Amino acid sequence: MSARDTVLGKVRRALAVPGDDSERAKAVSDRLAARKPALIPARGQLDHGAQIALFCEMAEKVQASTARVAAADDVPEAIAGYLRDHNLPAALRMGADPRLTGLAWDRAPHLERLPGASNGRDMVGLSHAFGGVAETGTLMLTSGADNPTSVNFLPDTHIVVVDAGDIAGDYETIWAKLREIHGVDALPRTLNMITGPSRSGDIEQKLLLGAHGPRSLHIIVVNPD
Repeated sequence: MSARDTVLGKVRRALAVPGDDSERAKAVSDRLAARKPALIPARGQLDHGAQIALFCEMAEKVQASTARVAAADDVPEAIAGYLRDHNLPAALRMGADPRLTGLAWDRAPHLERLPGASNGRDMVGLSHAFGGVAETGTLMLTSGADNPTSVNFLPDTHIVVVDAGDIAGDYETIWAKLREIHGVDALPRTLNMITGPSRSGDIEQKLLLGAHGPRSLHIIVVNPD
């Protein structure tokens, strides 16, 4: 008997679980298959235009900044303007997401794009969100080579692009979309939920930005109309 079997055996005995776990396994399987949604707040249950406005409002309440552009090809110029206005270097760490690599970068030819995961020395990171949650202003980003998780947390400034069509009223809608696209057996390793820049008030209840991640979060919403 392995150490694992020994530990699990002790747990079963403590819980008075019989050797045949088929009933319990079926109960778990049935519960996962049903996927009943949790309680959904009414705050985000609006028409889509109002959801986009609420998303930006809630994001700004937690110290993020937002911008809206009419089309994806306007993103490079919007990024260049933000970097210039905040005296940041014209260099971006970004993954291989085709929604980012396929942008009209010729509109901002001076921007340097650094591919791959961040090593912690990048000032600015660029990601594309899987979705946004209007009720809290939260970004949902999936892990992987397209959008490395290190870009979410290591650069001092994080710029995130999100398509307006991917903004929903509540978390449950985003989770359902994630399962629909990837399937329950091939979900991304991580789904990072980001609400505003990194901050902490643990010490004397004084708000400190950049405690364990980016000091600044800038969100670009594409095609908000």
